[in-house]
Amino acid sequence: MTLEEEVFRRRRFLPETLEQNGFHRKKEGFEIFAPLMGGDFEAVLTLSDKGEIAGDVIDAGTGESYIPLRAEIFDNAYVNKVRDAYKTWLLGIAERCCGGLSFPSEQANRIAAAIRDRFGVKPDFPWKDNARISTAGVFRHGENNKWFALVMDIRRGALLKNEVRDRVDVMNLKMHPDEIPALCQRAGIYPAYHMNRKFWISVTLDGVLADEDVMELVQISFDLTK
Repeated sequence: MTLEEEVFRRRRFLPETLEQNGFHRKKEGFEIFAPLMGGDFEAVLTLSDKGEIAGDVIDAGTGESYIPLRAEIFDNAYVNKVRDAYKTWLLGIAERCCGGLSFPSEQANRIAAAIRDRFGVKPDFPWKDNARISTAGVFRHGENNKWFALVMDIRRGALLKNEVRDRVDVMNLKMHPDEIPALCQRAGIYPAYHMNRKFWISVTLDGVLADEDVMELVQISFDLTK
């Protein structure tokens, strides 16, 4: 995960805040620059109109990207100081220019809003102090406190049983056991990650399934766990 992904993965930029906080409009988005480490480096962050984020740290002496910033083999006090300065700058931008999101992915946040509207339930985050699973959110029944959905940000390869490293939000949902084999033949539906696969499935919240299809499955899980 890049520094930019780490800082902005659960945040959405608020367009009305950008120019007043130092961003400059460019052809297809916005850009901001700032000196780092007393001017030895220059930090740059770009935000496209499509919401794509890219950042860099430029060595003022060479005019080139500072390669040690992202190379794990460089782990000395000076490199870490540059990394920390850059991350602090990014966090400041996030505080001034972004609103918080419950989950990393757009679809997960849309589904969370749909659950709130239909069932009057918001997620809680019981592991918020655990950095590894802090984004995992649970949707519960108000009457019995039972889960009917769990959203997690996991490595996609954990579902595919391979070494794919990119991350994806998944939602675990309870189903009728005899229907799970057929459901898992559909794109975007898998045997449950870290839950009993006899009763639960994992649905990827990456747009493979339409929101209305996900909500049909949420309704089933809600009814089964009442």
